Amino acid sequence: MQIYFVRHGKTEWNLASRFQGGHGDSPLLPESLNDIKKLGNHLQGTKFRAIFSSPLQRAFNTAQGIDQAMNANLPVIIDERLREFNLGKLEGMKFSEAAEKYPTLIDNFWHHPDLYDPQPIAGESYQQVMARGADFAREQAKRFNSEQDKILAVCHGAALSAIMGGLLGYPLAEVRKRGGLSNTSLTILETNDEGKHWHAVVWNETDFLGRKLSETDSL
Repeated sequence: MQIYFVRHGKTEWNLASRFQGGHGDSPLLPESLNDIKKLGNHLQGTKFRAIFSSPLQRAFNTAQGIDQAMNANLPVIIDERLREFNLGKLEGMKFSEAAEKYPTLIDNFWHHPDLYDPQPIAGESYQQVMARGADFAREQAKRFNSEQDKILAVCHGAALSAIMGGLLGYPLAEVRKRGGLSNTSLTILETNDEGKHWHAVVWNETDFLGRKLSETDSL
């Protein structure tokens, strides 16, 4: 089976380089609605068994937009395990402000996941996010266990990097080694043994957007 992982469309806080996290949220940009429609058009004809989404509005609205563009008429199932990292005190803070206030913590969050300690900000660890993401993926792989089965899961940039790196078996220190994920990007992971092992079929695909990405598209 395959899981089509999608990062939500670009939001106002993405554009402003602010941490959103698992409780902060901001609206999708008007232009993001067009990007979401393009992704849905790209996926037309793909037979999904189910569509899942993080409970946050930016992800849920992205999932609904994709479903509408595909004319799939599938309900969007909310799954708490797809929520973004709880970033505690960082949520709503600009990246530059956070780096000034918590320089080591921010550097570790982006570059050294094995050293990241979220206690000073009352946040969530990489291990916690990876564990809930692995639980979601294993559950769906057992439920949709035919070779032809496909599901769509709309999630978040930091959480997806952690979850998918964990599924691919990367050590914690290297879980982000493939880099960040762009807004409205598509990554497909596949398993042939009900979720015991995974491999990447597509990674951070954005060609269907038909435009040059800006720096804030990948923050």
